[in-house]
Amino acid sequence: MRQRVKSVVTGIVQGIGFRPFVFNLARELELSGFVQNTSNGVTIEVEGESERVSMFFERIRHNRPSMAVVTSLDWESITPSGETRFQIRKSASGAERNTLISPDIAVCDECLAELFNPANRRYRYPFINCTNCGPRYTIINDIPYDRPHTSMHDFQMCPQCLDEYNDPTNRRFHAQPTACAVCGPQVRLLTADRKMRRDGDPIAETIRLIEQGAIACIKGLGGFHLAVHAENNHAIKRLRHLKHREEKPFAVMARDVEHVRKLACVSEDELKLLTSPARPIVLLTRKSADSLADQVAPRNPYLGVMLPYTPLHHLLLQHEQSAWVMTSANISDEPIAIDNDDALHRLGKIADYFLVHDLRIYERIDDSIVRSVGDNQQLVRRSRGYVPAPILMQQSMPAILACGAELKNTVCLTKGNRAFLSQHIGDLKNRESYQFYQHTINHLQRILDIHPEIIAYDMHPNYLSSRYALEQDIGIRKIPVQHHHAHIMSCMAEHHLDGPVIGLAFDGTGYGTDGNIWGGEALVVDGAKFERVAHLEYMPMPGGDLAIREPWRMALSYLYYSFGNDIFDMPSSFWNCTDEQQRRICLSMIQKNFNSPLTSSLGRLFDGVASLLRICQHASYEGQPAIMLEMIMENSEKYIPYKFEWKRKEDCYIIQLRSILNGVIQDILARQKAGTISARFHETIIHLFCELCIQLKSDTGLNRVVMSGGVFQNVCLATGLRDALEQREFTVFTQQYVPSNDGGIALGQAAIAAAIES
Repeated sequence: MRQRVKSVVTGIVQGIGFRPFVFNLARELELSGFVQNTSNGVTIEVEGESERVSMFFERIRHNRPSMAVVTSLDWESITPSGETRFQIRKSASGAERNTLISPDIAVCDECLAELFNPANRRYRYPFINCTNCGPRYTIINDIPYDRPHTSMHDFQMCPQCLDEYNDPTNRRFHAQPTACAVCGPQVRLLTADRKMRRDGDPIAETIRLIEQGAIACIKGLGGFHLAVHAENNHAIKRLRHLKHREEKPFAVMARDVEHVRKLACVSEDELKLLTSPARPIVLLTRKSADSLADQVAPRNPYLGVMLPYTPLHHLLLQHEQSAWVMTSANISDEPIAIDNDDALHRLGKIADYFLVHDLRIYERIDDSIVRSVGDNQQLVRRSRGYVPAPILMQQSMPAILACGAELKNTVCLTKGNRAFLSQHIGDLKNRESYQFYQHTINHLQRILDIHPEIIAYDMHPNYLSSRYALEQDIGIRKIPVQHHHAHIMSCMAEHHLDGPVIGLAFDGTGYGTDGNIWGGEALVVDGAKFERVAHLEYMPMPGGDLAIREPWRMALSYLYYSFGNDIFDMPSSFWNCTDEQQRRICLSMIQKNFNSPLTSSLGRLFDGVASLLRICQHASYEGQPAIMLEMIMENSEKYIPYKFEWKRKEDCYIIQLRSILNGVIQDILARQKAGTISARFHETIIHLFCELCIQLKSDTGLNRVVMSGGVFQNVCLATGLRDALEQREFTVFTQQYVPSNDGGIALGQAAIAAAIES
């Protein structure tokens, strides 16, 4: 029996070879009809014997291109037309846009083989790509994903490229960035004063200059990198000084997996992350005998490593036996540079040379950062390679814009059952970052055709993201969301959980409903509602945000809480970081409640203990004290935790800190090793919150625990607490595809706003 079927396929089905796959499949099965890109996705009509039509859709379901993500594949029978051939029709626009855009994809093996084949016409061409790889999100300005809507519109294809582009049997059929050395983008090497270097191949010259110790600014896929040789300590020190990045580790790019193994330990799970199409930075355990300069990651046993993901990277590192530092091209707290003139203007005093090209980047995007934790992955920064692929939600939602937090900002837009989390925007601390923030919102709203009916935002009145929300049209409903409620709902949304659950929200800073700074919280969360059922007792933060950069201030606050004015009779070893006048000024602020907001933050407790152990008195980057405290830790399982207790006040448990702090201080006075004290402290936090969850289970009957917040990037705490809870028969949920830090807040805000509206 002959039939004709019409189907609209939605998902990531444009720009990844889906239409030629459909075309060749239809020809193989001797079906007629057509396939066409639309603003809704891909429309297919096929006609032929019923058995072959069924086989056609079965093959689409199970044998489609690896980068395709199909979110719906429905079909209906229509009247046969009697046509005899199958064709690919020209893309059509529509009123509503439901197409999903592919993330930027690392260069594929087939293109790499051509890149290094002297007989191939694209030999050593740094912009080689096909339907299976190359730039996507960073070059698109509108949909459908066709060349006129990308920055490749600036380049007219030569006859050979055009033939490939129009051939449905070719790997480059409708690969929008298709180009070659004759018709495509070109690289050139400039000095910091904008003079072009004309002495030979610009790529070979860049390699030579970096080997000699130069700092090069290299234009890549979603922006520029600052690059130096990873074995040159002097060059890295100079880069740190000029970039104002004192100790925060630099990421490195190594030529291949073999070279990565010389630098760090690589498990099978980590290997999968390293070689995935996303090509993120993967946090690996550093080998003690590696060849890298100390300044790459000072006092850090971990190394952030990535493999080349563009053809240009492969050419630059083709013969490199070590690795290069490849860090975002910006000055601290500014967005990465994406434009040639902007890079030369902003970074001309940092880089000696600029390897640029003439392909415009529409969307800046940082490298993603991921680590393997147990059997799961943990995204630290979700950006290149992952964005703008959606998070699929449990149910359909209204059109929502969630504005995110202040630090590690991302935004989230929802459409149906899809939540689109933006690339990493960064800390909203200056005009440039705020402009990037506004641009990202506008761009995503346009290419996703989302017109928000609701805006969700953090309750903190001074966040730029909150101010943005409140400045929008008065006709849009605005919903304030508590920070830690959003953390827990972010994880719940990822796992499609309905409440109620016990939520453990641990971070450094979040505005509480009582106006204080929260961060060591146990909540019972049920969709739009939450109840605060336990938290660390409040402590003053002398100097406010200054206490984050100067952890000794929190140490003083905890000591004053424990010992009162007797703290000045304690051994001078506690005070090697500050003079007596600073301490007395700080103490006066605490006593007079002047510029000393109250905090229940677990992140600040980690800071204070790190300061007491004299391992970090001044933080040069966010989370440094806690990170260093984890790094020096010995095996915690063999140590007895410090005593801990809580008191019940009305319907909330207040966790007392005096016993824990006294234990830490007694060990310091007894000259116990810092690694031992760190281990006991970590073990204490694990036991404390495990026992607290047991108490909350007794109170509420709940046995599902959701853990979220930046403190859970501490692997010892995250895995130790999860294991302890699971041994007590709790079901534990942590985040895998969305950051547990503030980079995931926007997803939680959107989920809460949707729950309020339902």
